[in-house]
Amino acid sequence: MVFGEEVWQIPTREINKILSTEMDVLRRSAKKSRKERTKNECIKEIMGVKGQPDIIDIIKKKRLQWYGHVKRMPEERIPKLIMEWIQLERRKRGRPRKTWMEKIQIAMKTINLEPDQWRNREEWRLVSERRRQLL
Repeated sequence: MVFGEEVWQIPTREINKILSTEMDVLRRSAKKSRKERTKNECIKEIMGVKGQPDIIDIIKKKRLQWYGHVKRMPEERIPKLIMEWIQLERRKRGRPRKTWMEKIQIAMKTINLEPDQWRNREEWRLVSERRRQLL
């Protein structure tokens, strides 16, 4: 379900759909129907996943790993060119959607990562994983 999630730009409504699908799978695995009105926390406890990061946290961690990976690439590589590319055509009316890069910057701020910390691969991996687990 989350193949290639590093490059997804996920709107809030899609996050809600992903979380509800995850709970639906857990509920079916626990053999509990929605008619029984069992709380999500109880189902997570039954399945042994209470306290573990949900699928959205995993996606955010993968995004940060992908960001560091692409930033360390040589300048002529296509993924790096695409990540740094800026669209020149006119935007539609209204508030623009948040870009993938803006969401990465928000995630970096929430876990206190420095902008150039991606240069050291081992440090980036350890810091992004450890801090993500604390949240």
